[in-house]
Amino acid sequence: MLLQCRSRMLRRKPTRLELKLDDIEEFDSVKKELESRKKQRDEVDVVGVATSGEMGGATGGSNEGKTREQMINERIGYKPHPKPNTLPSLFGNLQF
Repeated sequence: MLLQCRSRMLRRKPTRLELKLDDIEEFDSVKKELESRKKQRDEVDVVGVATSGEMGGATGGSNEGKTREQMINERIGYKPHPKPNTLPSLFGNLQF
């Protein structure tokens, strides 16, 4: 035997949220803390890049003026040789 219960949900008035001065100050302090952490992380990254750049400079030259693709190719040892854009290189040796 099943009992059917029909209960109504109670409705309450909408909650009103108010922004207080304390909330704003807390938000600002958290924001400043996150920004300082980000700056520290960026400084560590810059120091890390400078250190690896110095090591690369000691082993094989500087990376100034090179594109990202060139740096990756150099790191993996790939040395692409561009083909000249002359007719024989584009179509091969066509003899009639």
